[in-house]
Amino acid sequence: MTVRVATLAGRDLAHGLPSLARLRIAVFRDWPYLYDGTLTHEEKYLTRFAAAAGAVIVAVFEGDTIVGCATAAPLAHLEGEIAQPFLQRGSDITGIFYCGESVLLPRYRGRGLGHAFFDHREAHARALGGFTQSAFCAVVRPQHHPLRPKDYVPLDAFWAKRGYAKADGLVCHFTWRDVDQPVETGKPMQFWTKVL
Repeated sequence: MTVRVATLAGRDLAHGLPSLARLRIAVFRDWPYLYDGTLTHEEKYLTRFAAAAGAVIVAVFEGDTIVGCATAAPLAHLEGEIAQPFLQRGSDITGIFYCGESVLLPRYRGRGLGHAFFDHREAHARALGGFTQSAFCAVVRPQHHPLRPKDYVPLDAFWAKRGYAKADGLVCHFTWRDVDQPVETGKPMQFWTKVL
């Protein structure tokens, strides 16, 4: 079946939230996130995300089923830890559009949908207006982590091809429980940025 990509914003945003929660739990369970998520935690996180003015979900549909999602919102409308590294550097966060997670079921990968996620989010930022920069962050894991797959290929080259570069010194921290750990631990998240 053919897939289609749609941008969900405003009132339509709520349609994608349950699927986004399920996809985050399923996809982020794998390397490098190893996220042992719960629907309760997802509900809290997504409620905050959905409340952000200008928030968007880019959804991949197969028929009526959402099989992938990417999120984004103006950084100034998001909470705390995401904006903190930029504020500490003295950046004007009103001009930064934050691209959140991209989650796609494995069988739909390799079809150009990662590019579509960025295309639609960046187009949304341009449509909103006033943004000079796009940013996202990705977890940093030790090179010799015991759960790192031998055939793992980092996405750095893909992100660089999209025009993003690592922003030296811009790191935030998120806490979650890994699939192989009994308690939550903090993870460093490296920011990548691009001029819009």
